[in-house]
Amino acid sequence: MKIEIYSDVVCPWCYLGQARFRQAVEEFPGEVEIVWRPFQLDPSSPAEPEAGLASTVLAEKFGGADKVHAAHQRLRALTEDAGLPFEPELARQINSLQAHRVIWLAGEEGVQDAVVARFFRAHHAEGRDLNAPETLVELAAEAGLPADRVRALLASAEGAPEVAAQIDEARRLGISGVPFFLFEGKWAVSGGQPTEVFAEALREVASKL
Repeated sequence: MKIEIYSDVVCPWCYLGQARFRQAVEEFPGEVEIVWRPFQLDPSSPAEPEAGLASTVLAEKFGGADKVHAAHQRLRALTEDAGLPFEPELARQINSLQAHRVIWLAGEEGVQDAVVARFFRAHHAEGRDLNAPETLVELAAEAGLPADRVRALLASAEGAPEVAAQIDEARRLGISGVPFFLFEGKWAVSGGQPTEVFAEALREVASKL
């Protein structure tokens, strides 16, 4: 069964949703192929390193630090239940486009899932700056991508047309929020749903194949 996951590395619900989904997959008896697809929640976000903390920008957008703190506390409880480290106060303000290019490369090299997991943890639990090219190189190398290969990608336009085309495809499909899980190109689950919802979706789709 092929499942395409549209997500953005900066999205905490994607971070939570992928953990819940992984748990459902672990308990599913069938074979599952996971392909990660790009989505940018804020394409206008600054792409330079040291752009500041995400919480500062969120407070400006959504009505103050108290509202952001309350949302973070809710997410902290949910991520703890999922066994995920989560330190939202450390998260950096980034533009995720370059990270998506590296994730695309990881898909070409067969280590996409590991790279995505490493990027999620780096952003949401470690406060790493994914706008910094050498940070992307280091993290991707930890997940199995050769460092020189990642540097070459980031120094060129490689992968940019493919990522742009996949983002356009998300729009064509009407995807306006992430995470978005597309099963066999036909059936969808939207949002960071509980593990039981993903498990039921896996069973239901499997019964139709």
